[in-house]
This record gives sequence, structure tokens and C-alpha cells, in this order.
Amino acid sequence: MSLVWSLIASFLYVEIVIVLLLVLPVASPQRWQRFFKSRFLAMLSRQAQTYFYLLLFVLVLFLLEAIREMRKYSHSGELDHGAEHLNVGLQNSLRLFRAQRNFYISGFAIFLSLVIRRLISLITTQAQLLAQSEASMKQAQSATAAARSLLTQKKDDETKPSAPSADEVAVDDLKKRISELETELARERKDKEAMKSQSESLNREYDRLTEEFSKLQKRVTITSNDKSD
Repeated sequence: MSLVWSLIASFLYVEIVIVLLLVLPVASPQRWQRFFKSRFLAMLSRQAQTYFYLLLFVLVLFLLEAIREMRKYSHSGELDHGAEHLNVGLQNSLRLFRAQRNFYISGFAIFLSLVIRRLISLITTQAQLLAQSEASMKQAQSATAAARSLLTQKKDDETKPSAPSADEVAVDDLKKRISELETELARERKDKEAMKSQSESLNREYDRLTEEFSKLQKRVTITSNDKSD
């Protein structure tokens, strides 16, 4: 394997580790969001879009190069199938296998790059929804406590000879506010459950992709053994 393809393979292994870290319950979405908003990543995020598309462009070029070599050596292998020199056929078979290996490496590197970007977006969105849900819950709890104190005060005032009408209007407005906050809290809980189900579906999709990746690796291994034989 040349130096360039060794670097691409190393990059693929790094991507696999990053995907495992993002999918496995290593940290909560809030911690991941704090990590994404750190100073170091904030400096990189200014040009992250440019770097991502540049890296994707380079990987696509190597993918096209691998496809070109696969087509080249597959046709040459058909021509040399009945040749007298066995070494030429073996060399073409070896080069075809290397082209197929490079195709899988570059293809999975591109695929995992897109997966990592999507995972980061989903984790950031989930962290924002959780923060909004916690803020709405705290606001509802404080409003409920204030309403209870006002209701208690109103009951105490009702025991007196007269009660001002302004307090009744304030209590009615407060009840309406409590109803609105309860409705908003129920909506936030539904959004949280929807985000949780989306995260579970994403985990199932990753398990499926991991299983397909292992099948492809087994297929490449079997192909390598066949070529060696």
C-alpha cells in the first residue's frame, strides 16, 4: 500500500472511532455540545465547511481513480487469461485486487464523513431541545408555585369582610398563564420523546450500516484469499 492510501486508510480508521464515540453512550448530548462549542473547535469551525468539502473532493478523486484502475485491470485480466506468461496474469490480478481495496477504502471514508456530519447535527439539535425543555419545565414550576401562593393569599383574603376585585382579575390571568405553560410543557415533552425516538432509529440505522460494513469486509477478505490461492 502506498503512502497516500495508507493515509486514507488511517483516516478511515479515525472516522470509525469517531462514529463509535458519537453513537455509544459515552457522554450526554449537553456535554457533546459543550465540546463542540469549545474554543479550539470554534476556531476550526470558521473554516470547517471549506475543509470538509475539500476533503470530500479529494476522496472522490481517489474513488474515481480506484474505479478507473478496476476497469483497466479487469479488462487486461480478460485479455491475458489465456496467455503463456502466468506472471503477467498474476500481476494484473494483484493490481485489480489493490484497486478494489482502494475503492472500498475511499468509498467508506466518504460515507463515514457524511455520517459524522449528520450525527453532529443531530446531537446538537437534541441538546438544544433538552435545554429548552428544562427551561420550560423550570418556568412552569415557578409559575405554579407563584399561583399557589396567590391562591392561598386569596383564600385568606376571602375570610375578610371585603376583597378587592383586582386580585380576582390577577388570579384569573394567572390561571390562564398556568394553562398556557402546561400546554407548552406538554408540547416540549412530545418534542423530547420524538427526538428520543429519532435517536433510537439512528442507532438502529448505524447498527445496520455496521453489519453491512462487516459483511463487505468479509467479502474483501474472501476475495483476497481467492486471489492469493
